[in-house]
Amino acid sequence: MATLTETPVMTRRWTREEYYKMAEMGLFKPDEHVQLIEGEIVCRSPQESQQATTILAAAETLGKVFGTQYHVRTQMPLALGPTSEPEPDVAVVSGSWRDYKDEHPTTALLVVEVAESTLAFDRGVKASLYAKAGIPDYWVLNLIDRSLEARREPVPMPGQPLGYGYRVLLRLDASATISPVAAPDARILVSDLLP
Repeated sequence: MATLTETPVMTRRWTREEYYKMAEMGLFKPDEHVQLIEGEIVCRSPQESQQATTILAAAETLGKVFGTQYHVRTQMPLALGPTSEPEPDVAVVSGSWRDYKDEHPTTALLVVEVAESTLAFDRGVKASLYAKAGIPDYWVLNLIDRSLEARREPVPMPGQPLGYGYRVLLRLDASATISPVAAPDARILVSDLLP
């Protein structure tokens, strides 16, 4: 009796360079929102009004906290290595927008994702990706519970999707305040980040 040998399924991972070539060739629709996460092309879900408003609230609030020595980017790429180019909802990066005319930033002081339907992905894969990239402060604005989940101190962490995670997790309701790691003297009301 013959036995069947199972062949492992292989997936094709893409580099940022290949991802750019696909975009140049028109393989993505003009209104299609995609991002590259560890070599996989991930489609973003349609943006509800509450999510859009929350992104604007977070960007406006963080802009006031960080001032002119930093740039608050909304839904723009971060070049996190050869196989990842996520587009976080909000990212605070050093310098001015002019500093990034030739290359996307390769790190951020703070990344914020606004989550409702993507909550599990933002808590799992995205958290692991940002920890792997050494992002010191990662916030998830949880629209389901109207709360903020702040992750800090990225470390290698077996068992996480990409082998990295955050040592510290703070769960704060809308009445709480938080200080960004990069602006420890600032006090932000979580309710100011939510619509």
